[in-house]
Amino acid sequence: MTEQIYYHFVQANKHLGYDRSEQEVYPGLTLKTEKPIALCDYGFHASQRPLDALKNAPSNTGWLCGVTLGADVIHGNDKAVSSERTVVWMLKVDKLLIEFACWCAEQAFDVVRTMGVEPDPRSIEAVRITRLWLVDQATDAERAAARAAAREAAWDAAGEAARDAAREAAGDAAREAAWDAARDAAWAAAWEAAGDAARDAAWDAARDAARAAQNDHLTALIRSALAESEEAA
Repeated sequence: MTEQIYYHFVQANKHLGYDRSEQEVYPGLTLKTEKPIALCDYGFHASQRPLDALKNAPSNTGWLCGVTLGADVIHGNDKAVSSERTVVWMLKVDKLLIEFACWCAEQAFDVVRTMGVEPDPRSIEAVRITRLWLVDQATDAERAAARAAAREAAWDAAGEAARDAAREAAGDAAREAAWDAARDAAWAAAWEAAGDAARDAAWDAARDAARAAQNDHLTALIRSALAESEEAA
């Protein structure tokens, strides 16, 4: 029986955070503790969904680890903690997360359009330039200019979810960009799906549906990148 793979993000320098900041992570590394574990307090954390792991990732994230959990394991809503964690594989994800942020921003654009509002062209352009930058068809200067324009657009009436998602998708911190864009796209979907009388009741269902779609897309990006890395090896 194949062990379940959990997801865990680490810093761009491949090091862990907090009291293990000097620990470099690599495939095959197993970390153990004899101390009592507790969610959000002590132990080795990971998530069953990459989107949940992203929410708990360090701001300077650069790598995603596929890990297994052993010995004692406690499961929470969006994460688990264990007394033993083994790294199965590692994937460099700085550009992958920016690509995911762009996708989330585009989802927010589509939702805003269903509200009868056209997203600001500067926000759309920021995402377009960022996508070109991802494939080395735009310079850092062009990306910086598009990012500045998107930030200006954030003060205009283009629709809050689209403005924020585009701004974050064009930003510098991949983890924060991806998470904020995903959050705003989910918010927009929920707001549109809920009617005036049932807005509060529909919020959770619409948000969860948007989150599920985001997790599916992020998972697909990760699987594709892993397949490419295996072929390259």
